[in-house]
Amino acid sequence: MENTRLTHIPEPGGVAPGTGYTHVVTGSGRLIAVSGQVALDERGEVVGAGDPGAQARQVFENLRRCLAAAGATFDDVVKLTYYVTDVGHLPAVRAARDEYIDTSRPPASTAVQVVALFRPELVLEVEAFALVGE
Repeated sequence: MENTRLTHIPEPGGVAPGTGYTHVVTGSGRLIAVSGQVALDERGEVVGAGDPGAQARQVFENLRRCLAAAGATFDDVVKLTYYVTDVGHLPAVRAARDEYIDTSRPPASTAVQVVALFRPELVLEVEAFALVGE
């Protein structure tokens, strides 16, 4: 269901259009900040070592659970930040993301390649910001 409290501005004047993200998302409500999630299951075991797609699916499932704990869904997400150890993993990350978000109104996003994450078998970490009603 579309979140009508949020306004997406995909192409601000004078800014090149983005693919798969919105340049600006604005709204009002209670802010939810979700710490970076990695591909660990509920026991702290790595899911999908060596498989960026499997790791991305676990990361987005972890994000879904964190958002739900705060009374939010992916429809409330205004910003995602991706930390990847190889930007070549982004197609697999986007495929997993597209299973969770409304691709017609994607959140604002940033992707950064990093040298490493806190465990060597992890290839992705994603943090989220969401706005929900007061």
